[in-house]
Amino acid sequence: MDTGLAPEDGHDTSPIWVGDQSSEQAERPSAPPEAPASPTYAPVQRTSLSSLWQDTRYRHLRRRAVIAVVAGVVFGVVFGSWRLGLTAAILACVADAVYRARTVSTIPAWRRASAAERQTEAQLKKLERNGYKTLHARAIPGSEAQIDHLVVGPTGVYAVDSEKWDKRLPVRVQSHRKLFHGPFNQKPRLDEARWEAAQASDLISKALGREITVVPSLAIYGPPIPWRILNIREVDVFSGGLVRKWITKRERSLTTAEIDAIYRAAERVLPARYPE
Repeated sequence: MDTGLAPEDGHDTSPIWVGDQSSEQAERPSAPPEAPASPTYAPVQRTSLSSLWQDTRYRHLRRRAVIAVVAGVVFGVVFGSWRLGLTAAILACVADAVYRARTVSTIPAWRRASAAERQTEAQLKKLERNGYKTLHARAIPGSEAQIDHLVVGPTGVYAVDSEKWDKRLPVRVQSHRKLFHGPFNQKPRLDEARWEAAQASDLISKALGREITVVPSLAIYGPPIPWRILNIREVDVFSGGLVRKWITKRERSLTTAEIDAIYRAAERVLPARYPE
């Protein structure tokens, strides 16, 4: 952001005389000094409670306040105790804050690529308590490709691409090699997901000096998927609602130290698509 700098006030504007000058000249400058500019002030904007209440940035706080009031009134009336009502209001606020922290996307709204990514991110948030770490919207250097979600945890490293498809068109597979959404062959999408994971694997492996495998996947939202998890062209394809199960049902293969090292390396070699 450009920041305009105002000129500094308070400088001495009287002329400086050098050389031989008569006392009359020294006492009387040749031109009257300029009058100091009157200071200007930015207008003060008064904030009222009504304007804050209507501000869309505080919509979640309005909802939280309503939840707290309702909970407080209901418990206070039912149990006939204002103390129980106050306790219920506080607990309602805490519960709403926890729910929002676990479900609201950390990616700013104007940067979000799709609703599918937000749905997957909400699922992956719940894995954090089990030792999983996730990077969202990571770019592949030197290309326009992006890994929607890179997950590092006890069971391995995963690249998850989230797709929102038209639910009116069926999803089918041929010979475990061809994926179709209605009449549209999704081979390019599968190849892209496999290439992204391979690039991530190569970059992280070079950074750590040892082989790191990144498992590619495609999480599909919208149409029903007639299987649970199917490997097509070396990419695991499944319904978006199975993301957590797909990750956690595998055997544990990484220690906490290894998870931290891989996560830090991935953070370095896979830049954020939308840097702050």
